[in-house]
Amino acid sequence: MLSREADSLYWMSRNLERAETNARILNVQFLQMLEASEEETMANHDWEVIFDICASSDDFVAIRKACPQDEEALITWLTFSHENPNSLANCVGLARENARSIRNQLPDDLWEVWNDFYLDGRSIRGNGWSKKELHRYLTRMKMTALTARGILESSMFRGPAYWIIKIAKWLEQAEKTARILSVVSDYTHGAGTNGFQGESYYWRSALQFVSGYEAFLKQYPPSMEPNPVLTFLVTEAAFPKSIRYCINHIRRAVSELERGMVSHYSWQLYASLDTLLLDFDKVRIHELDRKELNVFLNQFQFQCKEIGKTFSRTYYLLQTHPNNGQLAYARYAGE
Repeated sequence: MLSREADSLYWMSRNLERAETNARILNVQFLQMLEASEEETMANHDWEVIFDICASSDDFVAIRKACPQDEEALITWLTFSHENPNSLANCVGLARENARSIRNQLPDDLWEVWNDFYLDGRSIRGNGWSKKELHRYLTRMKMTALTARGILESSMFRGPAYWIIKIAKWLEQAEKTARILSVVSDYTHGAGTNGFQGESYYWRSALQFVSGYEAFLKQYPPSMEPNPVLTFLVTEAAFPKSIRYCINHIRRAVSELERGMVSHYSWQLYASLDTLLLDFDKVRIHELDRKELNVFLNQFQFQCKEIGKTFSRTYYLLQTHPNNGQLAYARYAGE
């Protein structure tokens, strides 16, 4: 496989995963805006959290300054803005462009599903969308991503292309879960060491952002305390979007990609993943105070970025490929 093909597979997968997760986060926020009572929701604070997860706090401050109390401006920036490198429209477009360049590596159904969504979505991009159209767009974004994932699992040959896609997906999700937890932990801790009224609201939202609310309730009592939520989303090896699950599967996928061998060019990638897993084995989430937890989560996000760079160097991916987009967030919470 050519390095440019591997590059396109990798960034297609990361953009697809980011678009699906951000759409889910925005849909949770959108529904909470419509359904929650004034006592349950803190709208301005909610948007601070959403921007810290999906964009940056600097973006939030700039938009609030330019358009005070204008929630449509916030939603447009996160969803349709071409100036925001992490907007849904940009992630969808980048994933589609990368898929177009490697159609010979992908099932035909995957291209058709993703291209149809991209073309249909153009009708509500920009100004003038209604809440109904936005909800339908976010819902279809999630369902299209799930359909694309199902096509990959049911019909794609388990060769190098498949494993590159999976590695990119799990790396993106691990970093995103860590970011969600870091932002929520940092924000709730900022209200005082004993938490504040409504803290459970944000921990429940963290679970909903990664589709983990129902799975969590099957394992824990229906109480949104920080430690059980953190333990579930960080260390639960049986939940597909937990950090531990993603790192375990990245390690196995690299082994599949390398056919179980460690070579002169891949040993650094193996070493990085094994070091990260060893660090996980040493950590006891419930024993960390909030400051230590934030340090751990921010350090993990940094390690994910480094593993991504190591993966790119190992397989000669094009770090400046025009279709990669700017996937790095403007800053990490706590920096």
